[in-house]
Amino acid sequence: MVVMESDEFRSTLDARCSLMLEVASRTLEEDPDLKLCEGLRLIEATHRAFARLAPDTVSSFEAIELPRLRGLLMERFGVAELPSGPLN
Repeated sequence: MVVMESDEFRSTLDARCSLMLEVASRTLEEDPDLKLCEGLRLIEATHRAFARLAPDTVSSFEAIELPRLRGLLMERFGVAELPSGPLN
């Protein structure tokens, strides 16, 4: 199995997916009103959108971008672990 870097993965995406990742990342990093639960929902919505728009990239998204997005959220809220399971 070939492991890609984030920039390499992003270069393979179409414009919609690339823009979606950029908006999600920026929102997780910079939105002053973002709450933890909203960040978790944003990550999940991004994951679902990838599954619909680019199903062939989901495994790479899960291996590369999902941990990065979760890391941004954990850093922002100063938590060592994010809750798993369904969100309200």
